[in-house]
Amino acid sequence: MSATYNFCAGPAMLPSIVMEKAQSELINWQDLGCSVMELSHRSKAYMAVAEKAEADLRMLMDIPENYHVLFMHGGGRGQFSAVPLNLLPTDAKADYIVTGSWSSAAAKEAANYGNINVIDAVQDIDNIKSIKSPTDWALSADAQYVHYCPNETVDGIEIFEIPETNGVPLIADMSSTILSREIDVSKFGLIYAGAQKNIGPSGLTIVIVRDNLIGNARKETPSVFNYQLAANNGSMYNTPPTFAWYLAGLVFEWLKDIGGVEGISRVNIEKANMLYQCIDQSGFYKNNIDKSNRSLMNIPFWLNDESLNSSFLAEAEQSGLLALKGHRSVGGMRASIYNAMPIEGVAALVNFMNVFAERHKA
Repeated sequence: MSATYNFCAGPAMLPSIVMEKAQSELINWQDLGCSVMELSHRSKAYMAVAEKAEADLRMLMDIPENYHVLFMHGGGRGQFSAVPLNLLPTDAKADYIVTGSWSSAAAKEAANYGNINVIDAVQDIDNIKSIKSPTDWALSADAQYVHYCPNETVDGIEIFEIPETNGVPLIADMSSTILSREIDVSKFGLIYAGAQKNIGPSGLTIVIVRDNLIGNARKETPSVFNYQLAANNGSMYNTPPTFAWYLAGLVFEWLKDIGGVEGISRVNIEKANMLYQCIDQSGFYKNNIDKSNRSLMNIPFWLNDESLNSSFLAEAEQSGLLALKGHRSVGGMRASIYNAMPIEGVAALVNFMNVFAERHKA
């Protein structure tokens, strides 16, 4: 097969070495004569997989001992409900910093459970979007928590500095940025992430939560979304997404082997710089995010002549560059370059973009 590179925003590509390992042991895992997905989640063999995956994630992110690591269902959207159900008492208030599609969706869902203060944190100056100064965020004095999404996959906008919340627990939807760069977990009350971007296949959700924030779930909280139940039962109160958990563990091993989060962060910066430089210098493509807030993971761009969009996508696919169509709400193109995207994939995209631009420039 010729090389193909999948720029899908999620489910996203996985490291080829991980996929090859999973393929090699798919039907006969550890010489047991069956697949890991056929094992009981409570078997000694599978418990070892689960425990190692958690230990590796703790090491990669330097997660403090007073945080639970939960492997849950429901994706990021499930956590849009789970967070307020576990952390927001009836009629209490929470602040939601909105910077794009996903933080907006989280705030809308949370409004079903309490008083939500929506803070519009994006400004548009001369068609260039950026994050407003935190001094302009009208945070509530009585909020139970502050929620934000550090990286917006649709909009391609990222907050690199951890917001200061004056002691109020900070909640982060890191579905698209977890493990892409180093963070200080101790500055957060809770981090959640759908796995299908930087961790593994869809169906698994990681929740990292400080131990003093669990145990107060509302009575109506479904058991599969109850953090206390999940913690008390080692994320196995009900059958977890076992194969996704296993694959996540392989990804964690891969990250360790290539230098951990520090190592992959350097590669991610190099990839993003390469693509943004191509866009900025082309005179043919454009990006509408201020350089200080440009996402390292999701890079939207537009052709100045949008009548060429269909040709661009068709020719890109013929060149083995897949899933470059922008989100339907914003149009244009989008290249998602998560951890598993090799630098060779970004180089191939840049080369294609340069050739396409030369061929179609007036």
